[in-house]
Amino acid sequence: MMLALGSDHVGLALKEEIKQHLDEKGIPYKDYGCISTERTNYPIYGQKVAKAVVSGECEKGLLFCGTGVGISIAANKMKGVRAVVCSDCYTAVLSRQHNNTNILALGSRVVGVDLAKMIIDGWLNAEFEGGRHETRVDMIRKVEEGNDLSE
Repeated sequence: MMLALGSDHVGLALKEEIKQHLDEKGIPYKDYGCISTERTNYPIYGQKVAKAVVSGECEKGLLFCGTGVGISIAANKMKGVRAVVCSDCYTAVLSRQHNNTNILALGSRVVGVDLAKMIIDGWLNAEFEGGRHETRVDMIRKVEEGNDLSE
């Protein structure tokens, strides 16, 4: 499994900590930036990671900014992305099991390094359950394509 990583300047330090964690676990990744603490704009890196995931270059993505919110919103603008921002393990795991999320965003001003590692590990280890959840993910795809879900 290849992961795509991206952050703005605020999320950079947490991303670097997570890269060490992934290295220790032998999980491969590609870093799509940023690489400096110089002020930058999170939509750039949300889009880069989203493109890598949607194209199949990477299976999943990890994004980091101050809250995780802005960068996840940017990533979610790309068709095929189901990015979730999480600050707890339960939500992260269920987002994979029920929503088949393919990008996880974390806020460096919200979660500490150890909690971030736990959230990421839970998210990476969780698997999509399919079944009734597949029906709902399919409905999300239909919305993405501009279809009306009204009954």
